[in-house]
Amino acid sequence: MRTASIWVCLIAMVPVNSLACLGQDSTVVYPAGTKIMVRINDPLNSATAVLGQEWDGTLVNAVPIGNKVVAPSGSAADGIVSAIKRPGKLKGSGSISLILLHANGVAVTSDVVTRDGEGHWTSNAKKIGGLAAVGAGVGSLAAGGTGALVGAAAGATVGTVDAAATNQHKDELSAEAVVTFTSQ
Repeated sequence: MRTASIWVCLIAMVPVNSLACLGQDSTVVYPAGTKIMVRINDPLNSATAVLGQEWDGTLVNAVPIGNKVVAPSGSAADGIVSAIKRPGKLKGSGSISLILLHANGVAVTSDVVTRDGEGHWTSNAKKIGGLAAVGAGVGSLAAGGTGALVGAAAGATVGTVDAAATNQHKDELSAEAVVTFTSQ
């Protein structure tokens, strides 16, 4: 039966790779509001992603339209990175935005899903405050009150340098992360 449908397409000068010739419904349109859950195959993060970068994944759940499943669970899905905000050294977390383009080979117009990285405040406060306290303790043991002041200043400086060197709060979507898109 499939061979006959391919011959009909060839005779009618319809492209063989059209969805109708492959036995799929070429009129599938995901209605606005359809939730499409995708498991991302490879990790993505705001520190290394490139605008327009393609990503791929698989559907977590089947996607029905009416009484018909148009995209079975495990079907291929793909999209692009639509926006990136790089993380700062001492303030400003990163973020990454994704758009779903296809689910089960059918074009999708989806919302933009954005993941924000965590903020710097708590991490920086712990590093700077903790090292200032250690410096004050060591300084007071070594030279009394003046040593405590000098040690606290030195500890805070070391904590700030450490925070700047290690704090890039990027947002990361690990491999196997599940992202829910909504068709528009």
